[in-house]
Parts: sequence; C-alpha cells; structure tokens
Amino acid sequence: MTLSKVAPILRIFDEAKARAFYVDFLGFEVDWEHRFEPGFPLYLQISRGSCVLHLSEHHGDCCPGAGLRIEADDIDAYHAELTARGHGNVRPGIEEMPWGTRDMAVTDPFGNRLTFTSAISA
Repeated sequence: MTLSKVAPILRIFDEAKARAFYVDFLGFEVDWEHRFEPGFPLYLQISRGSCVLHLSEHHGDCCPGAGLRIEADDIDAYHAELTARGHGNVRPGIEEMPWGTRDMAVTDPFGNRLTFTSAISA
C-alpha cells in the first residue's frame, strides 16, 4: 500500500478575498470550481506547480485556522515575488529555523497559516 498526494481543504468565507489572496498575491491558478446551484457555497481547487489546495465555503468541510507547511524550492525568489506584489498588511519575512529550514509564513484572510519552507539541510 502506498500513499500519494494530499489536497488539504481550507475554509474560506469570501470568494473575492480568497481569489485576491491565493490567485493575485500567492500566484496560484484556479483549476476548477463548483457550486451546487447559483448562490450556494463555493468549492474550488487551486494549484501552483505540484502544490494543490482546495478552498471551501462549506461550513462542514473544515474549520478555519488550519496550518500548512508547503515545501518551496527557492524560498528567496518566492519571497521577492510576494514582496513585489504586496498585499494589504501581509509582509512576509524569511526565518532561519533551528531544525535547518528557512520558513516564510503568511496568514490568509480567514486565519489559515501557510508556511512555505525550504528543504531540511543534509
């Protein structure tokens, strides 16, 4: 038995804020979206490279305030990209961690924390 990819579900409350944060600021693309009917809660998949996230307005799918660690191959380039784009009060920095990673954390408008991290040093 082998386990494979994971697609975490993050709770969102406002479609416009979610798109502004995840697509316009973080640079993800919308792969697909679904509503059972117009005006119903939104469920969508976004991705950037091989990182896939699901965002949901459905209250039963998950709770706000999740924390994710997402491996990034060039944390400095991503930091420069986000700094150049800017997003309200989000000013990410890179922190050297005692376990050998370099981490850049951002919190979305819904309280979910995404920590982009370099690989553990050999």
